[in-house]
Amino acid sequence: MTIPAARMDPVVRKDLSAELADRVVRLIAERGLQVGESIDSVRTLATRFEVAVPTVREALRRLEGLGILEFRHGSGIYVGPNAGRMVLANTMNPPADVDQLVELLEARLVIEPGIAELAARAHDAPALQLVEETLAEAERCLETGAANLWHVNMDLHRAIARATGNAVLGDTMDTLAEVHGDDQRQILRLHGDPRADFDEHRAIVDLIAAGDGAGARDAMHTHLEDVVRIIRSTRTGGDAT
Repeated sequence: MTIPAARMDPVVRKDLSAELADRVVRLIAERGLQVGESIDSVRTLATRFEVAVPTVREALRRLEGLGILEFRHGSGIYVGPNAGRMVLANTMNPPADVDQLVELLEARLVIEPGIAELAARAHDAPALQLVEETLAEAERCLETGAANLWHVNMDLHRAIARATGNAVLGDTMDTLAEVHGDDQRQILRLHGDPRADFDEHRAIVDLIAAGDGAGARDAMHTHLEDVVRIIRSTRTGGDAT
């Protein structure tokens, strides 16, 4: 016996596209669809929500722009990598100047010491293994002079956030990395001492692995505070006080 699909209320709000996009996101969640799994066709969704096909296409394109859906030519529509995320990035920001870099670092200075403390307290073995592997990759980049060291450094901060077990904090750090990736590269260049930067990362990871929440918090705070001081000094042309 075939059970008919549950009928949803028709979309009636003025902004049909926005409301429909919200309904599709809820439909993905209700069905428990995972990244890479397919969703209904445009026509099926139009029938389900009692709206025109062009309106469905507009809503789905919105979700595609957010990375929640992926269109595959000749194949269908699939759940994208950003489905289920609680914090999404606006990747259209212009490059940051030094003042904005300082603001970015000051924001991280507020958030990341607490993240380090939570990661130490959670002490999730698989998550900490990823942190250690990412740190090892950073060391390899440092030793070989690889140009992607800045990217691996940011991956380390993201891995620490994921190690908290808090999805919002993980999404927040992912978003900072996505929006400010080029800015992070500029920060490392202005910092000028990748070895010292790595040594500070090593100390933070060791404290997290030891379950020392207070120590990890303080080490992350000192690390970011030092970076802020150095970046500020480039704005003034001398040592910051």
